[in-house]
Amino acid sequence: MDAHPAALRLAGLRKDFDRPAVDGLDLVVRRGEFYALLGPNGAGKTTTLRLVTGLLAPDAGSIEVLGIDLAGAPAAAKARMAYLPDEPMLYGKLKPFEYLEFVAGLWGVRAREAEARARELLDWLDLSRHAHELTEGFSRGMKQKLALAGALIHEPELLILDEPLTGLDAVAARQVKDLLLAHVAKGGTVILTTHILEVAERLAQRIGIIRQGRLIAEGTLDELRVRTQGGSLEDVFLQLTAAP
Repeated sequence: MDAHPAALRLAGLRKDFDRPAVDGLDLVVRRGEFYALLGPNGAGKTTTLRLVTGLLAPDAGSIEVLGIDLAGAPAAAKARMAYLPDEPMLYGKLKPFEYLEFVAGLWGVRAREAEARARELLDWLDLSRHAHELTEGFSRGMKQKLALAGALIHEPELLILDEPLTGLDAVAARQVKDLLLAHVAKGGTVILTTHILEVAERLAQRIGIIRQGRLIAEGTLDELRVRTQGGSLEDVFLQLTAAP
């Protein structure tokens, strides 16, 4: 077994609905990396994330999470990661601290550690002043931030995010971006999808671009620029995803 396995390794991954949504996808994300998965609508980004997190079963191919085969040891693989969907669900009758303690308990985090971690995350995301309010009255942006805190409460080695900045104003978006960078700085791995190309341009160390379920380009922003003779990530993205 590899002593230093990749955070995520996909080989020949395929998922069909009416047509192939993910079509023989090969992808490797390194440990400690901030990786952005980009593509036009319908490219297969969300389907890929649902396959990686075990919410969907692939029709073909393999998925390894930190060297663990997802199909062979799903519980062990899932214990190493966290997933934040584009529309996360919260328990409206819980207050933020109660919600985080509940999620921490599901992950087996000790009570004292969970309390300290919850306070740290609520402070970071400017939610402490809402600690005694039910989440059912929260705005979409506040719910998004609390859901992110829940995903991070057990300090997952692999954090997978689908459009994590949806519904956030500029201040909240900055808080979230800084928190994600801090997670990577501590050795965590982040994989995100986003339609906000500036986010990927600023945060990601490497970028993968998919179209019609296939990886069509991958590399650092500078490497992608060389390939396309583009300027901004938007220029690069539009060139690479243009219809043939």
